[in-house]
Amino acid sequence: MIQYKTREEIEIMRHSCLMVGKAHAEAAKILKPGITTMAVNNIVETYILDNGGKLSFKNYNGFPYATCISMNAAVVHGFPGEQILIEGDVISLDIGVFKNGFHGDSAYTYAIGEVGEEIMQLLRVTKASLYAGIQKARQGNRIGDIANAIQEYTEKKHGYGVVRELVGHGVGRNMHEDPQVPNYGKKGTGAKLKAGMVLAIEPMINLGVKEVVHLEDGWTVLTKDGKVSAHFEHDVCITKSVPDILSSFVEIEAAEQANPNLTWSYGAISPQEAQVPKISAT
Repeated sequence: MIQYKTREEIEIMRHSCLMVGKAHAEAAKILKPGITTMAVNNIVETYILDNGGKLSFKNYNGFPYATCISMNAAVVHGFPGEQILIEGDVISLDIGVFKNGFHGDSAYTYAIGEVGEEIMQLLRVTKASLYAGIQKARQGNRIGDIANAIQEYTEKKHGYGVVRELVGHGVGRNMHEDPQVPNYGKKGTGAKLKAGMVLAIEPMINLGVKEVVHLEDGWTVLTKDGKVSAHFEHDVCITKSVPDILSSFVEIEAAEQANPNLTWSYGAISPQEAQVPKISAT
């Protein structure tokens, strides 16, 4: 059952969503070769707890950490640990915050040092596809319109693999709510979008094939061919007019650009080239 939020609830929820972006930015400040993924997880956990939030992911269905940290061929749900980041790694962080009764959920993928143009293109296209999907997140459209926009841009235009087994979702008082939001599909299909719905839209796009495999830890998902995957996610409220992005990449991108150990993933593809006007996060 889809849970519709009031305007007042949306404003309360926005605080949780924005805190996720700030937690990402704290991580982005310290990402560099030589640091462990557990150190990154600990920075995120400390920031959330110190600022009055709770950890949406830790102990959720048994997941043991505050942050999903997925490196290189890991698509999602990777465990932080003693892995040491090196030049050329690609690392996605998926972070959740629970505060004042609502969850915020956002993912972002980072390039450690020089990773090569082929991979940077994947990151830029995946991020642009998120905005392509958001542009279709309008009252009267359907879930399939969001899904199709992402698939058309990533798979049809650029030839990347769109993961089928993993999807976006509704978000609110629960971390995962109806409806599911795939990154592939047909226009005009699926649940109708109505004001008050909040969706976590999250393209998970592979450099190679769309197929994935699951590790024995029961969580980590890898690309079947071992090629890199990218993951970006925003929380988006359906309104009677334009989509309202509750989460934000503003502080993340500022930290990303300021960190000499990271390569900024947005720039070579402009919103105009992607035919996706970038929507304000405010």
